[in-house]
Amino acid sequence: MKSRVASMTRGDSLLQRRFMRTAVVSTPGGPEAIQIVDRPMPIPGEGQVLIRVEAATVNPVDAQTRAGTYHDLGWVTVPEVGLGWDVVGTVDALGLGVETVATGDRVAVLIGGVDRPYSAYAEWILASATDIAHVPSTLTSARAATIPLNATTAHQALNLFGPPDGRSLLITGAAGAVGNFAAEMAVRRGFAVTGLARPTDRDVVLNTGASFMDTVPAGLVFDAALDAAAIGDTIVASICDNGMYVGVVPPAVPAMTRGITTQAIMASADGPLLARLLDSASRGEISTRVHSLLLLNDAPEAHRLMEAGGLRGRIVLVPNL
Repeated sequence: MKSRVASMTRGDSLLQRRFMRTAVVSTPGGPEAIQIVDRPMPIPGEGQVLIRVEAATVNPVDAQTRAGTYHDLGWVTVPEVGLGWDVVGTVDALGLGVETVATGDRVAVLIGGVDRPYSAYAEWILASATDIAHVPSTLTSARAATIPLNATTAHQALNLFGPPDGRSLLITGAAGAVGNFAAEMAVRRGFAVTGLARPTDRDVVLNTGASFMDTVPAGLVFDAALDAAAIGDTIVASICDNGMYVGVVPPAVPAMTRGITTQAIMASADGPLLARLLDSASRGEISTRVHSLLLLNDAPEAHRLMEAGGLRGRIVLVPNL
């Protein structure tokens, strides 16, 4: 009878480990709602890999999950929900049929969804082999961990606009994680990009190649807007008739008006795309910005820092030191 696990690093020591630490929320609330608990070690099934987490990025969607936004929408059904979408780590074990990676490889993955009993804030995580990508040697694990969710979101959101065709594109939150990636990518695609951000972030936006605004003058309109800052209706007023709005918070999509198409995206895992994005980051085509590193046990403090605002760069949790 074949084992469920095709390959395992570190021999019996990992096989004998029964539990791992992970961050979960059982009762939605503030940062104090995050609990660090022990959970059984996951075992990879067919087509899966077990990743020893080296870096997990803290993102606004994690705070929304923790606060109960997705519970209220009925998207969360598990009694304890895990947090985190971005993972970089080392492959520790392979399920049957996995041939694209080997144990010991350093990989990144987007762990999608808000209804998981544990997620990226953990010591180990299971992932589909088709979703992972190798991390270039020139990127640190922390910097690579800023790529999966935010760069994938930016790329997939821009795809919704179609070809640039000389169109003007307003990107809100252009100094933030998704917005900054989107500005860099949109400029390279050929959009006429204007980034909306705080006055203090002028240079951050200009460095993407976009034009900068801290407010949109009355009467100025754009062909399209990518609302990375989730401003909503106010931004729709700055889009021309029959233009297009794309948001990054699906529950908060403005109503259609004046023929403007409105939609939102929640990123989905795509291993080949992630590989291309990591390669772009390694070549300096898109920026990787890390604010600070914190231990897994400090996840509540990471949420407090993020929600205080003003960070330029991601907080990255490092479960295994």
